[in-house]
Amino acid sequence: MAISPLLMRPAAVATLSVALAAACSQQPAAARSHAPTYSYRVVATYPHDPQAFTQGLIYKDGFLYESTGLNGRSSVRKVELKTGRVLHKLDLPQEVFGEGMTLRGQQLLVLTWTNGAGFVLNLPGFDLADTFRYEGEGWGLTHSADTVYMSDGSAQIRLLDPATLKERSRIRVSDQGRAVDQLNELEWVKGELYANIWQTDRIARIDPKTGNVLGWIDLSGLLQKHGRSSRDADVLNGIAYDAKSDRLFVTGKLWPDLFEIQLVAPAKKR
Repeated sequence: MAISPLLMRPAAVATLSVALAAACSQQPAAARSHAPTYSYRVVATYPHDPQAFTQGLIYKDGFLYESTGLNGRSSVRKVELKTGRVLHKLDLPQEVFGEGMTLRGQQLLVLTWTNGAGFVLNLPGFDLADTFRYEGEGWGLTHSADTVYMSDGSAQIRLLDPATLKERSRIRVSDQGRAVDQLNELEWVKGELYANIWQTDRIARIDPKTGNVLGWIDLSGLLQKHGRSSRDADVLNGIAYDAKSDRLFVTGKLWPDLFEIQLVAPAKKR
């Protein structure tokens, strides 16, 4: 396994700790839904590190980039899709619970759960370029051409300026007027926001302009029916989209498998 030299240097983690401390010191209802519910078909199954508490997942140039959580176990990784092999890894500081992640050009933006600050890491080496500050908790991140979207576990999604990472506005996610909270990992797919709903096997498809739920993806039984059994497997979390080849990947926290899936539209009612 090829590991980043940064992983072997305590100084790299110390640098992140100092940067995080500096950033933190700055001031800063689906069951009754009328939206369509899509099922899935498994196209391919790939190995996934069962020790990875998946938070953010990205597909870029043939590789997966993954951020993982838990204090003392949080990291940022570059992963080979077909084998699940970790090609490059940076451990985050012990005091950090890593959360969502997205791309900004040739940089990775990485959230922390309760520290109120995130990291800007340069590619390909994961070296620290900057930190950024936000109020409250950090959960999920994704981006469109002109906006970074951030979830915090509530029904609110924050719209951030991609250059400054300052909040511009928010949308409230709702289904038939009912707030949808526990929004977790985010992904931008064909002009929609996809959001894992924490502690469920469902993904919401969200209109990024209005916050309205356009549809649901029900991934019930995905790991149990199509993957390897694992006593430690936690909840579904992690969505990555390969826009060039129109491929959708999903996994979960501590799952031993990652899946490429295709959505199956609900049958039309007669």
